[in-house]
Amino acid sequence: QVQLVESGGGLVQPGGSLRLSCAASGSIFSINVMGWYRQAPGNQRELVAEITSGDSTTYADSVKGRFTISRDNAKKVVYLQMNSLKPEDTAIYYCDALIVTINTGTLRRYWGQGTQVTVSS
Repeated sequence: QVQLVESGGGLVQPGGSLRLSCAASGSIFSINVMGWYRQAPGNQRELVAEITSGDSTTYADSVKGRFTISRDNAKKVVYLQMNSLKPEDTAIYYCDALIVTINTGTLRRYWGQGTQVTVSS
């Protein structure tokens, strides 16, 4: 079994910052890409940022220059530092990871349960 557990969401004023964390645990052989998606009410889930095992990163245009994704491979954790937050960043943020498990040896996508981020004055 593999679990992704997010933390760090909450309520913040426009212009503020939050740092999200997502820890992977379980029967993990290796982790390939890790990323963050978000879904606002009435909208489809969209990619926010992702990072490969070699630390190559991709960002949505809407967050470039404001958000930074990073990972700690030893701890199996991915972070999303969010600065200069705007009301339109309000959404549920989901962590995802492409993981090879010890028992199956196959690559599969796993999702976290989501954490709410609300940007409001």
